[in-house]
Amino acid sequence: MTADLREAGPAPTGTAYRRAVSATDWWFVAHPRKIPPVIQTVVEGTGAVDVAALTAALEAAGAANPGTRLRRQGQWWVDSGRAPSVRVVTGTAGPVTGLAALHDPLPTADGAWCEVLWCPGDRPALVFRASHAVMDGRGKSMWIADVFRALRGEPLLGAAGTVTDGDVFDKLGITNAESKPDVWFPSPLGPPGRGRQPTVWARRTVDGHHPALTAKVATALRDAYGLDTARFAIAFDLRRHAEDVRTTGNLLQTELFDVTAGEPWEALHERLLAAMAEDREVTWRLDPNLLKMPVPALRTLIRFMEAGRKDKHASATVLSHLGRADLAAHSTGTFEALTTYLLPLLAAVSSPEVNTVECGGRTELTLTWRDGPGVRDRMEAALDAVAAVLAPPAARPVAAAVAAAPDWTVVRRLSDVVAARPDAVALRWPGGTMTFAELDARSDVVAGRLLELGAGRGTVVGLLADRSMWTVTGLWGVLKAGAAYLPLDAGHPDARLAALLSDAGAQVCLVRAGSAARVPDGCTAVVLDDLPAAGAGPVPAEPTGDDLAYVIYTSGSTGAPKGVEIQHAALANYVDWAGRLFAVDENTNFALFTSPAFDLPNTALFLSTLAGGTLVLVPDEPSHVTLRHLLEESGANALKLTPSHLDLIGRLDLSPVGFGLLVVGGEPLRPAVAARARAQFGPATRLFNHYGPTEATIGCIVHAHHAGRYDSATVPIGRPAANCTVHVLGADRRRVPDGDVGELYIGGAQLARGYRGRADLTRERFVRLADDTRVYRTGDLARVLPSGEIECLGRADDQVKIAGHRVEPAEVAAALEAHPEVRRAVVVARTAPSGSGKVLVAYVAAAPDTDLDELREFLSESLPRYLVPAALHRVDAFPQTPNGKIDLSALPEPFPETAADTPDAPAILDTLTAAEGDEVRDGVAKVWARVLGVDPARLDGSADFHQLGGDSVLLLAMLAGVCADVVGAGREAAFMAELGRIIRRPTLDGVGEVARETLRTTNDEGERHAAAR
Repeated sequence: MTADLREAGPAPTGTAYRRAVSATDWWFVAHPRKIPPVIQTVVEGTGAVDVAALTAALEAAGAANPGTRLRRQGQWWVDSGRAPSVRVVTGTAGPVTGLAALHDPLPTADGAWCEVLWCPGDRPALVFRASHAVMDGRGKSMWIADVFRALRGEPLLGAAGTVTDGDVFDKLGITNAESKPDVWFPSPLGPPGRGRQPTVWARRTVDGHHPALTAKVATALRDAYGLDTARFAIAFDLRRHAEDVRTTGNLLQTELFDVTAGEPWEALHERLLAAMAEDREVTWRLDPNLLKMPVPALRTLIRFMEAGRKDKHASATVLSHLGRADLAAHSTGTFEALTTYLLPLLAAVSSPEVNTVECGGRTELTLTWRDGPGVRDRMEAALDAVAAVLAPPAARPVAAAVAAAPDWTVVRRLSDVVAARPDAVALRWPGGTMTFAELDARSDVVAGRLLELGAGRGTVVGLLADRSMWTVTGLWGVLKAGAAYLPLDAGHPDARLAALLSDAGAQVCLVRAGSAARVPDGCTAVVLDDLPAAGAGPVPAEPTGDDLAYVIYTSGSTGAPKGVEIQHAALANYVDWAGRLFAVDENTNFALFTSPAFDLPNTALFLSTLAGGTLVLVPDEPSHVTLRHLLEESGANALKLTPSHLDLIGRLDLSPVGFGLLVVGGEPLRPAVAARARAQFGPATRLFNHYGPTEATIGCIVHAHHAGRYDSATVPIGRPAANCTVHVLGADRRRVPDGDVGELYIGGAQLARGYRGRADLTRERFVRLADDTRVYRTGDLARVLPSGEIECLGRADDQVKIAGHRVEPAEVAAALEAHPEVRRAVVVARTAPSGSGKVLVAYVAAAPDTDLDELREFLSESLPRYLVPAALHRVDAFPQTPNGKIDLSALPEPFPETAADTPDAPAILDTLTAAEGDEVRDGVAKVWARVLGVDPARLDGSADFHQLGGDSVLLLAMLAGVCADVVGAGREAAFMAELGRIIRRPTLDGVGEVARETLRTTNDEGERHAAAR
């Protein structure tokens, strides 16, 4: 015994870190090499990790977490200064659980108690291995997090505490050592085979995070084992009794709990919580006298216990919940973590173990035992039972029929169409046409010029040409060069264009003549008008399905827009499916009249052309004039538009001619709007409600509208596209029963690659379900109808649709807060006074003398028109709820006196007055009252159309009304020629002034003509 005490000795000196070896540590230190008590955390993902960078990260993390680089001096742990090593394990084509390296002991004789395996392959993984002698699972998670912080170049948190479990036991007054259990349990999984059997694992992944997880697992296992009473050793983390200490050491301790037949999980959960609340979750400790036993003697004892245990154990199973892991914290710029789980090697005389960890909206369960006859089958059955309890199959995903994935890209399909129909008209616009042969030749020239400038596969090219033939030739030129195009809206401010080009990393931008000056420095402008119509150039290689086709920016919740990356395979799947569903052929003439900077017009851009039909271009800004031309004179017979535009068409006196196909998307479609459209376009016109966020490639769910009655508030969005799936999941990311409301998740062939340069946001929105299915969280609420179709019920977050554009109010608030006079801004969506849809309303905390008109002008210099709020209000301070959040319901009413508080519309028009003798403004005001439904008393000359709740679609309705009721049809063209001026000053005085000038000018011209005659 004297020798034993000599071995322990005094605390070492001259070392920065030292920690006493506890009785728990001593037990694991003495384990024979053939029974290595190694805890292993697997982080699976995609991408790669540079071994040199990982080695450097382990050095940095080791300095911050000295418990990972220990050596033993007697009964003290000291810092060896040597970081854990990296071992590259190749040949990992199968599951990680099949790696022989996971069964290797650690070279503890050399002082290496930790190591990291890098396993490249189809599903690359990092395996963090540590001896249980120096670390527990919770402590290891601190080290792992710091390794990834070091890989990302972030500050490390470190865990250099020296508290041991013995210190905590002393603090809690726990003195009673382990005694022999009163009951010994045979393993419910069956005894191990003869001899030293290897550790084997079974693993399950279930959807969702689960409150009371340990209690639910315990009761499910009790039933799976078929036991009247099951005893479980449940692990507790003692760190809560040492809150100010971060340590990687062993601070997990188990306590035995009996679970009788029929006891619900709620009862066990209550017992666990009560024990923790009373600080009695642990009532025993490993006998400290164990430290008096020399390692050789204890090792002999362990061998004897292991050999003579005869399948008797203190519990049926050990249960350990490692908490919730943040997969973003386990990712780097080159490696994206998809899941994490534990694969421990069993210690001597251990019971079977179940380890759980929650991550990425899923729960990972691993069951560990030793191999033997029938053991693996019983393990699989036990986990099946647990999974069925945690995530019962309440509903299956809504999935379309699986179709053969297209083996072509849109570039090859265009080549086929050109070869088949070279002289057919590919494009038509007022005053001109272009054949497929001409389109092919011009786009070849564009591709050649781009390749000369170094653009090609992997690059992004800006495209600033709006709804012109230059957009189409430029787009196809970019795709032929193997690059991805970035469509830009000429109506956006220059600052916005520069920000998008910079964020996308575009080095080249294709523009129309006169727009080159709008391209920022560092980006080469190529004027499409200056390129020859044909010419020889480099022959580009056809892009692959994995290459990017385009990048489209949508509003961002973080205050900046985000670029959605769409690959060729996703685009081809959409074109193939939608073309067949909509029966698009060479006789289909889709119209393009909305901005190509969004993906809504991509239906027209690709379907007509790739079916050999004609794309009808409407280059002028949308208005009732252009809509009349489009619907009555253009020759288009197919149209993709928003419900807002469809509603506007229904309000106007238009007579569509020859249309056979309407595809509506971007917003909820109301049954009344759809029914009116069917009546207006005629019974032969097919109408489809088309749903799909940009992240799912144009549209991925569709409903064919029928003439029957719709009892819901909106038309269903329908069923998914070929090779796509739809999941309706609860907040815990488990499937909800059909008919229940949940969040809509989309999976399948049309998912985007992610957000350009935003790995963090990509991980947040593109997630994986338990079966490893990659899905996109739409943020939309939905339910599965009895018909099997999907009904969309609105947003689950703050996002809103404005005239078909996806808007994040946070982006607008960030732009407002960039103004030096704005202390804080809040932007919310409110119903317009007209009831036609949502508009943005902004509230700013600013000084009383803040000029709101100047603030609006400030916004217009950086944001597109649809992001500029309809109403802007100044407040001294924001009202707050009792918990300190902004009380949105207490904000001032943005439109305090609306039509809801006034007489009916006819009475409004009868009592409407304006400035004395100003009949023109009086007429304009009548139109405003009709369109917006506002109180006429509010319509003074400074009244702003947008501040009264008008949006871009209502603006078009207002202009149509002014043309019809004030200036007259004969002066319509002259009035609409001033559209840009009206947009810049949309006040009652401003519109009235343009109307007066139009009347005066045309009257003067009439008098001159009469005099000439």
